[in-house]
Amino acid sequence: MTCREVTLLLSQAQDRKLSTVQGVRLRLHLAICKGCANFSKQMDYLRQACRLFVAESRENDPAA
Repeated sequence: MTCREVTLLLSQAQDRKLSTVQGVRLRLHLAICKGCANFSKQMDYLRQACRLFVAESRENDPAA
């Protein structure tokens, strides 16, 4: 599996559940590729930051 394929799967995993085969291949690649592992961590961080931002925006919005 190439790094390009991994980045595509990581993006797709944000929106849908990956197949078992895709998940296994992804985890194997992440175990041996530091660049993709870092990209995965960055995607997780950004997803969490966006969720937190939305949650705080809703709490601070008087119209909500």
